[in-house]
Amino acid sequence: MAQKGVELDRETFSCSICLDLLKDPVTIPCGHSYCMNCIKTHWDEEDGKKIYSCPQCRQGFTPRPVLVRNTMLAVLVEELKKTGLQAAPADHCYAGAEDVACDVCTGRKLKALKSCLVCVASYCEKHLQPHYESSAFEKHKLVEPSKKLQQNICSCHDEVMKIFCRTDQQCICYLCSMDERKSHDTVSAAAERTERQRELEVSRQNIQQGIQDREKDVKLLQQEVEAISRSADKAVEDSEKIFTELIRLMEERRSDVEQQVRSQQETEVSRVKELQEKLEQEITELKRRDAVLEQLSQTEDHNQFLHNYPSLSALSESTHSSSIDIRPLSYFEDVTAAVSEVRDKLQDVLRETWTNVSLTVTDVDVLLSDSKPEPKTRAEFLRYSCEITLDPNTAHKHLLLSEGNRKVTLMKKQQSYPSHINRFTECWQVLSKESLTGRCYWEVKKRGTRVDVAVAYKNISRVWGLDECGFGWNDKSWSLDCHTNSYKFWYNKVKTLVSGPQSSRVGVYLDHSAGILSFYSVSETMTLLHRVQTTFTQPLYAGLRLYDYGDTVGLCKPK
Repeated sequence: MAQKGVELDRETFSCSICLDLLKDPVTIPCGHSYCMNCIKTHWDEEDGKKIYSCPQCRQGFTPRPVLVRNTMLAVLVEELKKTGLQAAPADHCYAGAEDVACDVCTGRKLKALKSCLVCVASYCEKHLQPHYESSAFEKHKLVEPSKKLQQNICSCHDEVMKIFCRTDQQCICYLCSMDERKSHDTVSAAAERTERQRELEVSRQNIQQGIQDREKDVKLLQQEVEAISRSADKAVEDSEKIFTELIRLMEERRSDVEQQVRSQQETEVSRVKELQEKLEQEITELKRRDAVLEQLSQTEDHNQFLHNYPSLSALSESTHSSSIDIRPLSYFEDVTAAVSEVRDKLQDVLRETWTNVSLTVTDVDVLLSDSKPEPKTRAEFLRYSCEITLDPNTAHKHLLLSEGNRKVTLMKKQQSYPSHINRFTECWQVLSKESLTGRCYWEVKKRGTRVDVAVAYKNISRVWGLDECGFGWNDKSWSLDCHTNSYKFWYNKVKTLVSGPQSSRVGVYLDHSAGILSFYSVSETMTLLHRVQTTFTQPLYAGLRLYDYGDTVGLCKPK
């Protein structure tokens, strides 16, 4: 019971922030008590909020309460210390193998609360107090506990390294800057950190933008998965209905054939049995006559024979005037042959059409695609016009975007674009912001000597050589190279010469699901320059590439 009372006293006179016995106890307006330094530090962190709260009950105070030492509590705590009941640190307060230990503690070391970059040492809460209380430590830099403090010490001069050498790209101490690196380009480590921090923020923004783009793509892919599943479910359901109907129709035809054969069988059997009965009656009659004539032939009396013969001779005349025609049993064999012929024709139809069904199932895009034919007139193409803008984050730094990012001009002077992971760095190219799926049509108007009108997957390289990022020089892009007086089509470094009338306007038609990509020379009429039939495995993006300074290309607004 005494031990239980000791534990109660420890809890009662402990600070809820540091979990140790109160040091310079103060009581705030809500009635809770804390170490003066603990509550002061806590409220210092809340200075920006202008409301100071109790860590236990969360009650807020405005203005910041004045802290006054609670003399009574201080006396009680001192009494507890004299009786030897001061609470020992809990086990979790001691430093483990993975923790940063206090450099001042002796014996079993406590966990460090902060590390000082000036002292190059780590301190537990108790040994950290001088940094908070003494003005001598005001300019010391406190950071989260670190095991790598010795990396801040120059191995040559045993001094803290506060200078960054841009020439050697490493931190040095002030003695290094005055000695062997005297002629090097040096700045303070803080200044270099500030600049690198800005670069880091730009990189983070690029990464975050990449995350957002990929999350958007993941969402689009999830929607595509759901659309594919819905389409597959509907296809299975519809196919089941169709095959059920075919089976029902075949069952009806089977039943009809069976009924007709049985009906004809009954008719023919009835006819044959009727003839059979007639013949049996005639046989009976003939047998009766034969018996009478046999009796006459056995008469021994000649006179009696001659007397009866005239009246019985008529019995020898036949009672059947015509013979029965027995036909070969081939009628139902013809039925079997007819049904077999139907079976063979049905097998041929299924064999021919099943290949198409299988190919359609394999090519999901074709299964889901619109079955409308490709447009013929410009008015028909314009029905599929799509609003396209150019993505500034992909534009090479020599490309100037204008007119709401619908026009691009090749400039001699680099533009002040921020760094971005999607930016082309090797080729003077730019991609559209919008992805292209389904049926799309757009037109570009060019002014200059040469331009590439292209489409590409989003994952085309941005930073390597022509083979990786140039439109038409890889398997991720398709490009129509438009010179002043000629056309060439490029895909995966394969060139195809294209003939057609020159025009300042080029139309591009895409049927993504059907795998059709067509380029047209647009003037008063539409002239097909080149058509591609392939399978697109990803959404496409419109692309433009320029070659000569001053050349411009614009995306025409749909009309």
